[in-house]
Amino acid sequence: MTLGQQAAQQTTEASAAQQVPDAPRPQVSLPTRDSIRPGMGTTTTSNGDQPAGQDQAPPSSLPSSAAQEKLDDGPPPELPAAGQGPGSFTLRVQTNFVEVPFTVKDNKGRLVPGITWREVRVYENNVPQRISLFTVDPWPLSVALVIDQSLTPDNMTKVNNSLSALQGAFAPYDEVAVFTYNNGPRMRTDFTAAQSPRLTFTLETSKATGREPYMNMGGPMAQTNTLNGRVFDPNTAPVRNSPSIELKVPKEVHTLNDAILEAAKATAKAGKGRRRVIYVISDGKEYGSQAKTKDVIHYLQANKISVYGTLVGDSSIPVVGFLDKIHVPFQMRDNVLLTYTNATGGNLEAEFRQKGIEQSFQKIFEEVRTQYTIGYYTHEPFIDGKYRTLDVRVLRPSLTVLAKKGYYPTASDAGPTNVVTPKQ
Repeated sequence: MTLGQQAAQQTTEASAAQQVPDAPRPQVSLPTRDSIRPGMGTTTTSNGDQPAGQDQAPPSSLPSSAAQEKLDDGPPPELPAAGQGPGSFTLRVQTNFVEVPFTVKDNKGRLVPGITWREVRVYENNVPQRISLFTVDPWPLSVALVIDQSLTPDNMTKVNNSLSALQGAFAPYDEVAVFTYNNGPRMRTDFTAAQSPRLTFTLETSKATGREPYMNMGGPMAQTNTLNGRVFDPNTAPVRNSPSIELKVPKEVHTLNDAILEAAKATAKAGKGRRRVIYVISDGKEYGSQAKTKDVIHYLQANKISVYGTLVGDSSIPVVGFLDKIHVPFQMRDNVLLTYTNATGGNLEAEFRQKGIEQSFQKIFEEVRTQYTIGYYTHEPFIDGKYRTLDVRVLRPSLTVLAKKGYYPTASDAGPTNVVTPKQ
C-alpha cells in the first residue's frame, strides 16, 4: 500500500507540472532595419516574407519630417568622383535623359560655389523631376566665335586690339571655330585647337576696319543735288518746277541671325561630352538676315547650344542697355543678342572700353567652365518634338539662377548611347 500510494502521488505531481506553462523565452534575434520592407504588413512567416493573401496594414502614424524630406528629394543622384566629370556617369538606356547646365550668382553678380544636389529643384512643364546626375566638374568646350565687322571704326579698333587676349581664356582641351559677319556670315576657320597657331593666325586676319556710318543726307556737308530744300540741278529734277528730290538713306545691314545660325550648324556637330557654346562680340543690332530670331532660337535649343557674348558699341552704354533689358512695349529692341542669351541660358557682358572687353573674355569663360550640371529622366515622350519649359531653382535666398528656359527633343536623344567607362 505504501508503494502504491507513493507511485500515485508521483504521477499526480508530474501531470500538474506539465499543466503549468513555461515562462516567455527571450527573442534570440530581432528583425534588422534592412529586413523590414514597405508593404510587409504586421504578420510575417519564419523567413521574413509576408504570406500570400495577407492584407497590408496601413501605417498607424504620419511619417516624420526627416522621412518627408527624404521622400521629396528621392535617392541621391550619381555623384562622379572629383576630376572624372560627367564622362564617368553610366547611362543604362538613354531614351529620355535631359542635361541642364546652370549658373548660380548672388545679388552682386558673383559666382556661388558649394551648391549641393539637395538644394536644387528642376521642373519640366511645371512638374518636378527627380535628379539623376549632379556634377560640378568642367566640360571641354566647343566654342564658335562670332565677330561683328559692321561696327563703327572706333568700336572696331577696340575689338581688334582685344582679340589677342581672347585665346588665353581657353584651355588646351577646348576647340574654337571663328566666324565673321558684315553683309553676311563667313567662316574663317573650322574647329581647331584653342592653343594652336592656326587660331592665332585666324584671329589676326579677322580684324577689319569697320563700317562708316551713313551721313545725314540733309546736312550742309552732304553730297546731294538739293540746296535749302530745292533742286539746284535742273537736269536731275524728275518734274519741272518740282520742289526737291527726296533722298532716302539705306538702312545698315547687320546679319546677326544668319551669323549665329551658321555658327550653330557647325557647333551642332561637336561630339558628345562637350559643352556647345556660341560666343558673340557685337553691338547686338540685327537687320537684313534671312533667318528669323525665333527659328534660330529653336535650332539652338534643339541642339543644346548656349549663347554668350560681349556687348560693345552704343548698346553697351548703361542707359541704353537698361532700356534693352526692360524692353519698353511697342519699341524696337536694339540689342537682339540679349534675347538669345536669355533663351539659351547664356550671359552677356556689356563693355565699351578695350580693357573691359579683354576682361569680359576671361569672366565669361570662367562662368561657362564652373557651371553646375544636373540630369534627369523625363516622363514625356521624346518622339513628339514639342517644346518643354524648364525651371531650375536653388533653395537659397537672394540668388539668381541662369539656365535655359526650355528645350526641344530631337531624334538623337531618343536613341541609346554606348557608354565607354574611362580607365582609372
